[in-house]
Amino acid sequence: MQNKKRIVITGLGAVTSIGIGKDDFWNALIRGKSGISRIESLDTSAFPTHKGGEIKNFDPLRFMSRRKSAMLGRASQFTLSAAKLALVDAGLKLSDLDEQKTGVCLGTTMGESQVLEVLNDAWIRKGADAVDPLLICRYPCNVLSANLAIEYNLKGPNLTIPNACAAANFAAGYASDLISSGQADMMLVGGSDAFSRIAFIGFNRMFAVAPEKCQPFDKNRKGMMVAEGAGIIIMEALENALKRKAHIYAELFGYGISCDAHHMTAPQADGIARSISNALKHSGVSAQEVDYFNAHGTGTPANDREEGQAIKNIFGDNYKKIAVSSIKSMLGHTMGAASALETIACCMAIQEGIIPPTINFETPDPQIDIDCVPNQARKKQVDIALNSASAFGGNNACLVLGRFTGKEL
Repeated sequence: MQNKKRIVITGLGAVTSIGIGKDDFWNALIRGKSGISRIESLDTSAFPTHKGGEIKNFDPLRFMSRRKSAMLGRASQFTLSAAKLALVDAGLKLSDLDEQKTGVCLGTTMGESQVLEVLNDAWIRKGADAVDPLLICRYPCNVLSANLAIEYNLKGPNLTIPNACAAANFAAGYASDLISSGQADMMLVGGSDAFSRIAFIGFNRMFAVAPEKCQPFDKNRKGMMVAEGAGIIIMEALENALKRKAHIYAELFGYGISCDAHHMTAPQADGIARSISNALKHSGVSAQEVDYFNAHGTGTPANDREEGQAIKNIFGDNYKKIAVSSIKSMLGHTMGAASALETIACCMAIQEGIIPPTINFETPDPQIDIDCVPNQARKKQVDIALNSASAFGGNNACLVLGRFTGKEL
């Protein structure tokens, strides 16, 4: 790793149910604000649950023209909006971007699922001839990264990773490889998903959705909340950031990935722990140096139990001393955007010295006796933060983020 380029994060952009823009998002997080509300985008009367993390105040015209907005699905609208926010936050103008050496790597779970829903409805209600032929061009999940590249004329590496709920962490890991190997100088990285009828129905049929609130690590947790959003970060080579005197939120020290190879929906502690262990080894950081663990923390019985055990496996006798929180308690599960937004939360925790809480925590679970930073944000210097994510198929990815302490290269 010493011979490879160091990578830093210099811009943050968030589109969420609790706030749009880095500052609104962060301020809502540390206040413990919930973005869960009654679902308005579809009729939920046939289902046992009726709440989710919809973004009620999103206006794409704040970020793009009416014509552009009409051409894009909602997930792409989120993507372009979060990217614009991140670029502004990084102090970057279009003329600052080297189009050949700037790339895009995004994660998603559902892609443009709402486009597929519109196509399907038209076909069922009016017949095949009523389907707009241009819809198919708006549907494939790779349109998320393609639309962003087109928007800013970025001709570097371009990829969408559909690795479900850990996708944005996989995207960050791949992007870091591209930068450290010299194939790119800067990458727009993150994840995006719009509220999906398909996901809402699917998770309800799996009995995995909580009726009122998401309660990660609580003994009486009842499930996750389907949500939507986007998070984009600007990752760049350290020398590039120093040259343009950019503000550096954090350094990406390394990442780790693993696959349980066990079950499509049932996570395993060993697999989660392996990705964390791989991340620590890749970054040259010891478990004893970690100040904050941003958990996947979906609020489902199985995920929280297995993740809690993975934390114990990694930190051993010190596991109760590690501050662990799940921002999904506030946002719900934003699918492919989740770990991107959690990376933003880690960057802000490092910068501000505040750890966001796990809200809705009421009853400790003796099987998961970790410090989950219950209900109230906590002041604490954070020099090293882990962002752990897991996905269907047992795919796990963990990032190691740290405070940038000097200009040495």
